Amino acid sequence: MQVWPLRFRDLDDRRTILADESGAYFLADSGFVKRYARDVLTPSDKKFLRDKGHAFEWEGDLAHTGFLTRWSRRQHVGGGAAYVILIPTLRCDLKCSYCQVSRAPFAAQGFDWDDETLQKVLGFLGGLPVEEIQIEFQGGEPFLRLDLLQAVAAFARRRFRRVRFVVCSNLQALGEDVLAFLKSEDVLISTSLDGPHQVHTRNRTGDDALTDIFLRNLEQVIGLVGLERISALPTIDMDDPPDPEDLIAAYEEFGFTSLYLRPVNYQGFARKSHPAARTSINWNDYYRGFVEALIARNARTGRVMEEYYLAHCLRRILATGVDGHTDLRNPNIPTGANAVIDFDGQIYPSDEARMLARIRQVDLSIGNVSDGLDQKKLAVLAPGHINNFDPDCIHCPYQPFCGTDPIDDLSRSGRIDVPRRESWFCQRHLAAFDLAMELIYSRDPAVEFSLSRWLGLENIPEQLSPVAP
Repeated sequence: MQVWPLRFRDLDDRRTILADESGAYFLADSGFVKRYARDVLTPSDKKFLRDKGHAFEWEGDLAHTGFLTRWSRRQHVGGGAAYVILIPTLRCDLKCSYCQVSRAPFAAQGFDWDDETLQKVLGFLGGLPVEEIQIEFQGGEPFLRLDLLQAVAAFARRRFRRVRFVVCSNLQALGEDVLAFLKSEDVLISTSLDGPHQVHTRNRTGDDALTDIFLRNLEQVIGLVGLERISALPTIDMDDPPDPEDLIAAYEEFGFTSLYLRPVNYQGFARKSHPAARTSINWNDYYRGFVEALIARNARTGRVMEEYYLAHCLRRILATGVDGHTDLRNPNIPTGANAVIDFDGQIYPSDEARMLARIRQVDLSIGNVSDGLDQKKLAVLAPGHINNFDPDCIHCPYQPFCGTDPIDDLSRSGRIDVPRRESWFCQRHLAAFDLAMELIYSRDPAVEFSLSRWLGLENIPEQLSPVAP
């Protein structure tokens, strides 16, 4: 019998998570780990490994084929659809303290697409070799140039068999024309709700009256399009984070059942106004505490709120093909079908790459809408967007579920070859996947209540938490 190579990580001083390259995992005690390391596995150990697909008798047997199938599915990122972020304007009508894109003032000139750029953007979209696309409008505040959004939408609906639009908006101004645009079933809204009134005012609007307008507009949009077409996320200032109970209550007040917790991103204006965001040393503790408070509250109230990112990590662990979030897509090779087009027509592999260019730290553009994609730059960037061969990742049981973020490494450390375990991306995701595994193996009824509902299950089956003998 041959055993596939296993990676392992201690959850605590008694329990270790082991996983193979396909992402199949199990829990074991120190005794099993020692026997595996010394190649003295017992017959019971071997039977467990064979039954769970971690070992095979000969090449081509069912266990061998099953492993290769699982492994290949982990390596495949579904094609056939494009995800493009468009920046029709960099101007904004707010001055958020943690703005990560170095937005331009509301009255500034030269920060919108002109007619020529619009036509070249449409030409770029039309040349994508796909029939399905998601187009996300960011800014600045995209609704300041609703006319450009309307032009793109009209073109895309003709060009693509299936299209979905997401508008990232602060919802501070809702005219009749904006509301008419939002009524279309293929338009979704993403906005920011940082928590209770005073927290949102401090972080984003700087004015109680502006916060009142936002809250009224948010309620109006929910009434117009329904909760299923609007998402909101809070950005957490770790110098003064909101109380988890207060933050959850602010979302429940609007009927939300999901929120995406994230810290201030060390980009754009935030680098000056929030310098501590570079390391965010307390983030993992706050995140764990928030999730624990969320789970306890769900059990206490009977309502179910999910933290989107943790739920996504859980789905990544439990199933292949969960590639919707690009941070954890692996491989995530930059292409024109997954790109950002800035206000000046420059094309970037990610929004974070656009931000680094905006502050003139490094130019990571991969072309422009006039000349097309720069294949040489794409080839240079490609190796940094796969974690399969990283000297730290190859020893980590979470590698099949995780991704890589060289752009974030550049932003925080000024280099892309920082040892993986020293990077903020790795430290954040080790903590997130540790937490996810602890929850999977928990037998706390409160944990099972939330997990089963996050995963769309009536209960958590034992098969999802295998334990070595």
